[in-house]
Amino acid sequence: MKIDRLFAGLNISAMGLSAQRKRMDAIATNMANIETTRTENGEPYRRKVVAFAATTGKTFGGILQSIGGRLATTNTRHFETGLVPVGTSSSTPTGVESRESTDDAPFRLTYDPSHPDADANGYVRMPNVNVVTEMVDMISATRAYEANVTVVNGQKQMSRDALEI
Repeated sequence: MKIDRLFAGLNISAMGLSAQRKRMDAIATNMANIETTRTENGEPYRRKVVAFAATTGKTFGGILQSIGGRLATTNTRHFETGLVPVGTSSSTPTGVESRESTDDAPFRLTYDPSHPDADANGYVRMPNVNVVTEMVDMISATRAYEANVTVVNGQKQMSRDALEI
């Protein structure tokens, strides 16, 4: 058995921890720039969002299907057909990938004629960041981070118990 398979659960949780940290970094940047009306490109700050996607790897059934394998039963009473297909899914989630992008929601308009970035009508384009949304996202990211830490601790305890056998 390859040693990396022993740590598969730990690797998946580590990817989850990294993804949630990236999400928390984006939230912190959004909160820090909530009043930034002019960036390098001359526009107000645009909210950053982090999207997650599952990374996949081959399952045991997928590997058997790729080599044309089928499982034969040892007792005909187990399955009536005698031959059982391995499975329909050839891949299983093996981790998470995170991608950062900008939110294309429209900017907020605030009336402040004394502001240096105000237009001819006295309106200032403010970043498309909402404090309530950011706080809810922060709580969600924190809970997901804590869940991944719990999994890591569980994996460590299982490994420790296995070594004591």
